[in-house]
Amino acid sequence: MSDKTAEAVTLAPVCLFAFNRPDHTRRTLDALAASPLAQETDLIVYLDGPRTEEESPLVEKVASIIQVQNGFASVRLNRRDANVGLAESIRSGVTLTMQEYGRAIVVEDDIVTSQAFLSYMNQALDRYENEKKVWHIAGYNEPIAANRDMRGAAFWRLMSCWGWASWADRWQHFERQPQTLINRFRPDDIRRFNLDGVADFWSQVVANDSGELRTWAIFWYATIFLNDGLCLSPHLSYCGNIGFDGSGTHSGPLNTLQAERLNQDMTPPLPDEVVEDLEALARLKAYYTRRPTRLERLRRRCQKLARKFRR
Repeated sequence: MSDKTAEAVTLAPVCLFAFNRPDHTRRTLDALAASPLAQETDLIVYLDGPRTEEESPLVEKVASIIQVQNGFASVRLNRRDANVGLAESIRSGVTLTMQEYGRAIVVEDDIVTSQAFLSYMNQALDRYENEKKVWHIAGYNEPIAANRDMRGAAFWRLMSCWGWASWADRWQHFERQPQTLINRFRPDDIRRFNLDGVADFWSQVVANDSGELRTWAIFWYATIFLNDGLCLSPHLSYCGNIGFDGSGTHSGPLNTLQAERLNQDMTPPLPDEVVEDLEALARLKAYYTRRPTRLERLRRRCQKLARKFRR
């Protein structure tokens, strides 16, 4: 970690967004607390309210888990009486934390992190704070086989929201305005947004405009894209998603952490040049281009359903 980060009185806070899954929340908290930096890190939990009376006991159980949580510099619980949904919870919670701290690490209640996650995040936040082209630090990367033996991270345009971080001066530009994007994006913009045509992220914007989806992450990606920002992504993921195990109303049985080993590199080499890494981008595009296996197709369908009903 750089001298500046090592000397800092307070590391970046962790914002945890939780709802009605006590077991997942406990696993997420246990993983974060296992970090060597946890005891120096403030934890701020934003707990959404129940949608129905039947959900109240689950939300209460999540609250009780958070209230007895230790292992952090401080634990603060912010509860909502009514349910606002993940998109609004993220927007308002991240904004409040950014206003107080100037930076934040964001984790949802189905993300499990490695012991090196907080170290990597804080190093990157400190390293690129004054590099205004850098907008986003990702903890997750797709399981690209070519990345398995690689250390460090790379810059590219794509944003991943499974464990991430940013700064207040970047996040202040976030807007969830699908019609504005539809009016502003030209065909060439849409093609670049879709990783030069190999993916289809733009359909999420259109689905939000029609009301089919109510998500937040695609709009953070669009905000970064419109400002010519770059996202730092590790070659090997520091976190994974445990939410596709059948516990959610619309999630399938697949656990995306299966057979994945998380990155334990406490001091990863970070790129000096703040430009899109064309070799890393080519590997990512190849991953999206190749025909997925049956298992991968199931995983992606589960991810789309989870984004639809939780973001």
